[in-house]
Amino acid sequence: MNILVVEDDLFSAQQLSKVLKKESYQCDMALGFSQAEQFLDVHTYALILLDWNLGDGDGLALLQQLRRDGVETPVLMLSANSEIDDRVKVLDAGADDYLCKPYSHIELLARIRALLRRESVQKVSTLSVGDVVLEMTTHEVSVGGAVIALTVSEFDLLLLFMQNPNLVLTRYQLNEHINKNSFTVKQSNIVDVHVKNLRKKLERPALIKSVRGVGYKLGTL
Repeated sequence: MNILVVEDDLFSAQQLSKVLKKESYQCDMALGFSQAEQFLDVHTYALILLDWNLGDGDGLALLQQLRRDGVETPVLMLSANSEIDDRVKVLDAGADDYLCKPYSHIELLARIRALLRRESVQKVSTLSVGDVVLEMTTHEVSVGGAVIALTVSEFDLLLLFMQNPNLVLTRYQLNEHINKNSFTVKQSNIVDVHVKNLRKKLERPALIKSVRGVGYKLGTL
């Protein structure tokens, strides 16, 4: 995870970077408004830690500029301003969180983990292979832009395949995923039936490949 630290005080920026690197985060230090712009023009970050009061500009103005430009990177604003109105102003401007100085490193790291976790979930809500797109939040699957109707079991199987690309999944694993009854798992060929129907509906025969004597795996288009 690459994080941009925007802090005009060199000592504070170095201490913050040290804490982040100790937790295995990669980070860049921008010592002001203009340097932050330079980094953001070149790099993409998982998170921005942004101080409100910058030596050559206003962190809030930078935040507003980012959001106007369509940059959706999560921003955690750091500030000594503890007034409710200030926090509301920052959140309304597009910040994802606000932390008042002085703060503990334990709380800072917890806030960072929460923002990165939330961003990760949002990013993986859509899975795609070629022109086959699966929307986890709406339970819709489209092929070439056209939505197709799948049963619950077919959707669950396709989701499992797309979450494990190029990994061979046994019939037992697939059966267990759609049916928790162990007796049924061992005694039926229900997975083969669902895969056959899924292939027919997707009209992409190369997508789900058979692995003889084992099961199936998701291929590429």
